[in-house]
Amino acid sequence: MKAAADPRRARINVLLVEDTTSLQLIYRSILIAAGFVVRVASTATEAMAALRDAAADAVVLDLVLPDRDGLALMQDILNLRPETAVIVVTAHGSVNKAVEAMRLGAHEFLVKPIDDARLVAAIGNATPRTAARPSAQTLLPADSAFIGSSDVMQRLHSKITSVAGSMATVFITGESGTGKELCAQAVHDTSPRATGPFIALNCGAIPQDLLESEVFGHMKGSFTGAISDKPGAATAADGGTLFLDEICEMAMPLQTKLLRFLQTSTVQPVGATRPRKVNVRIICATNIDPMEAVRRGQFREDLYYRLFVVPIHMPPLRARGEDVIEIAEAALQRFSAEEGRVFTGLDTQVKALFRSHRWPGNVRQVLNVIRNVVVLNDGGVVHLHMLPDDLRDTPPPAAPEPVAGGTGLDGLVGRPMAEIERMVIAATLHRFNGSVPKAARVLEISPSTLYRKLEAWGGTA
Repeated sequence: MKAAADPRRARINVLLVEDTTSLQLIYRSILIAAGFVVRVASTATEAMAALRDAAADAVVLDLVLPDRDGLALMQDILNLRPETAVIVVTAHGSVNKAVEAMRLGAHEFLVKPIDDARLVAAIGNATPRTAARPSAQTLLPADSAFIGSSDVMQRLHSKITSVAGSMATVFITGESGTGKELCAQAVHDTSPRATGPFIALNCGAIPQDLLESEVFGHMKGSFTGAISDKPGAATAADGGTLFLDEICEMAMPLQTKLLRFLQTSTVQPVGATRPRKVNVRIICATNIDPMEAVRRGQFREDLYYRLFVVPIHMPPLRARGEDVIEIAEAALQRFSAEEGRVFTGLDTQVKALFRSHRWPGNVRQVLNVIRNVVVLNDGGVVHLHMLPDDLRDTPPPAAPEPVAGGTGLDGLVGRPMAEIERMVIAATLHRFNGSVPKAARVLEISPSTLYRKLEAWGGTA
């Protein structure tokens, strides 16, 4: 399938680095036919000489070269020309190496044999980087999880802006209510695909026997109740972004089909005899540890490595410091306007409670609390008595109980392992004044794992 030439591509310079003569000729003819200006290099030495001579908007780089490791060459390319979009090419058996390339700064990777349209689309998506794009912060809704000036959120904004211009798959993790879908929307809205569709699908909210049809579509008569053709979410997202929420809830057979879709960029609706090509960027999310799902056999390891290219973790609200106050005050203004009330702010005691509360429901819970206050009260300053009873009655985090029966190992003998784990976590959190990141580092577990344990225990260890 040949891609049509686009006159706008005549200004896009591509350096093709491929040592196999036959593939070099094929790729070069595809790119020239599509309208790109193409230079060719057969070795790493030739590639660096070409880039020193003149910049390239994009480099199509085979990772296996006769004179040098492709990853090392890619790093030299980005050091010399950091604005260059590098698209790495690899064989099926080297996908892990390609994933490593993505983490080191590659824009996209393609698996041989390369489809003509996929190659042209990868370069086209990579090169409009000079066009002005709004930052992630300017696109975020006023009542979203993204309000807040904490360091962790500033780093998140920066990461979203950095990854937006890439075609790399983004894997968002975080607890329920932290704003994973808003994060996915922000990546889409700050990307060159912003004018294309953003299609969101919650894999945990759709019955498994219907999920394949929802993702890939179906043909009329392919099963009972299929009264007409239906395009799936993957087809609807053509030219844009497909967001798969709660990806770890997807059944194994459908995971296999999703992996094939990622490898081939083809969609075959249920009951169809022929697949069709689509150009879709994938963003997925989960509120559990995806690697733990792999270990339990609930998630395919090869699919994990295919999807987990650029990880973004949405921090829980309790790790964001004063952001909770900013979120609550912004929500108070918005809901007041919607309900025709006049609220002027939060009093000191309410702010103190908000800072100390663990917020197991995260930003979603804060918004629900503020909505409750606005609906049930007339206005003015928000005082403690206006808050929902369950929030006012939440006890502060307790210090860990001393180990009965002595100290050290003597006090642990005869106790269940789950109880020992909880005691150790509680003591470590107490030592670090409740700091989950510091405690997690000492315990050698991820902060997200520690947060999930605390949530399962009702917010405290």
